[in-house]
Amino acid sequence: MTSTTAPPRPLPPALLHNLRRLTGDEKHDAAAHSTLDVLWVLHDRVLRLRPDDPAMPGRDRFLLSKGHGPASYYAVLASAGFFPEHWLDDLAGPTAPLGHHPDRLLVPGVEISSGSLGHGLPLAVGLARGLDLTGDAGDVHVLVGDAELDEGSNHEAIALAGRWGLRRLRCVVVDNASATLGWPGGIARRFEVEGWSSAHADAADHDALHAALTRPADGPHVTVVRTARKGA
Repeated sequence: MTSTTAPPRPLPPALLHNLRRLTGDEKHDAAAHSTLDVLWVLHDRVLRLRPDDPAMPGRDRFLLSKGHGPASYYAVLASAGFFPEHWLDDLAGPTAPLGHHPDRLLVPGVEISSGSLGHGLPLAVGLARGLDLTGDAGDVHVLVGDAELDEGSNHEAIALAGRWGLRRLRCVVVDNASATLGWPGGIARRFEVEGWSSAHADAADHDALHAALTRPADGPHVTVVRTARKGA
């Protein structure tokens, strides 16, 4: 029998070339590379953004909470046209705009300066709530790592988002099996008990990932993305 299932979409060669240009932060290679597929699908197929006008009214907001090791984020932003690709050749130089943590004042397309674990999701909750109150357009997408969920600030943010029914809020958890504590029933269950809807996808299956990231929801939504185990 012939299968009608389409093969997973590969990452663009130009994107992979741009990622290879970023050197000097090998300590965080695993953290950076685990986010590449998600970041690409979000910026290529999901987020309403304009590289020529990163601060346009009504845009979607993307918050990278997993800001330590931002190499993949920089490669995606450069490939999408947010800043010149030659910036990638000088990571964390004396006058370089690209640092070891993304700086929203220096890098076009970056909504928050991040890197300290546990900050991104609480900020996303506040931003989504603010957009509800002002009536401005746009959804809020935040990417966190599975290990970040050990931080108590995330537990409070998950609970508050569920109580408020923040339908603009979309969280992505990149699961590379680096969490210390875990959660009974799995990562998605941690969100579901607080009223979130959930979906799962493998990082390499871009069509399934896109479907999970854009699944309609009546409240906050989380997508748990399985990727290569840290250190594998």
